[in-house]
Amino acid sequence: MNDEIDVGGNMQGMVVMSPTPSSTSPLPRPCITDAQAAHELVEKGFGWTDRQDGDDGDVDARLFLESFEALYLMHTDRLTLFRSKRLLTFEAFLSMCRKHDPDILTRFLIYRDLRSRGYVAKDGFGFGADFRVYERGHFGQKGSKILIFGLVEGRPEKMVHLQKKIREITRMGKEPIMAVVDRHGEIIYYHIGTVEFRENKGRVLQDLSH
Repeated sequence: MNDEIDVGGNMQGMVVMSPTPSSTSPLPRPCITDAQAAHELVEKGFGWTDRQDGDDGDVDARLFLESFEALYLMHTDRLTLFRSKRLLTFEAFLSMCRKHDPDILTRFLIYRDLRSRGYVAKDGFGFGADFRVYERGHFGQKGSKILIFGLVEGRPEKMVHLQKKIREITRMGKEPIMAVVDRHGEIIYYHIGTVEFRENKGRVLQDLSH
């Protein structure tokens, strides 16, 4: 599938079926081939490149966007996506992504909220987490200290699964935070303790650096 995209009205690329660094399963994702566009997006914490270690500096690298990143850029009117020269709407791309990731809407809503708060969030690479979150100004300089996993209000979740996620995250020396998407699409963050869940609706992400 070679679908032309336009980012911000002047940056060009393609949509390809490609695996991610954390999965061998091919997923629909925009591939930004314009060097300037790719550089600008990387600087802002979007996507990953296929440049290999040892590649010459003159070797062009393609930038791949995660599906939730592409949805966010479309939602904020910075990404216009075409398929076979026809406009692909946000809803159409979301439907395409859902075929490969049933939880993509939940991930998009959490990612959008994190970005609106000024945080860079990257794929969780498994380990029971949806996102690695970087403190403001630390992306590219320090590793992430916080791993966030998402839940949907009203959707049953076995406690044993939650405990497993928390153990895996804390074993890595990271701080687990649970992001619950309520029925209105709003995000409520819970700071996870080893014994109890402590609700924190507004201050968790404001105080990540503390």
